[in-house]
Order: sequence, then C-alpha cells, then structure tokens
Amino acid sequence: MNFTYHPKGVCSRKIEITIEDNIIKSVRFTGGCHGNSQGVSRLVEGYEVTEAIRRLEGIDCMGKGTSCPDQLSKALKEAIRA
Repeated sequence: MNFTYHPKGVCSRKIEITIEDNIIKSVRFTGGCHGNSQGVSRLVEGYEVTEAIRRLEGIDCMGKGTSCPDQLSKALKEAIRA
C-alpha cells in the first residue's frame, strides 16, 4: 500500500509511505530537515507499523507540540485505517 500524508505544524510538507504486510518498506519526506528526515526514514524501514508508531508518537520539536517523527506516527495511524 502506498500512502501520502500532509503533515501539520512542522517544516516537512509531505510524507510518502509504502507498507507491505504491516511492514514499513519506505518513507520519503518532502521538505523539512533533509538529514533528519532521511535518518528517521531509514530507521523505521523494516519495522512493523505499530512498533514505529509506539516509538515515534509524542516526540516534540522545539515546543511545537509535534515533530516530523510524531507526524510520521500520525500518518502511519491513518494509513492502517485506510
């Protein structure tokens, strides 16, 4: 399954996710901090969706109340509901 999410409250503008059999195959951020988004993307590849959500949910960036990793957790939640 391919899923696209438009984050809110962060620098990145789009997150594209590929999931197969509840495993994250790829994540691609558009916008935001290129190095950090690449790092997060590579770290979650191969994770079960629920494990990635558990690890990323609630991470805050500079008092914004969210972050790119937190927004990825929201995207993953939406993807598994779709």
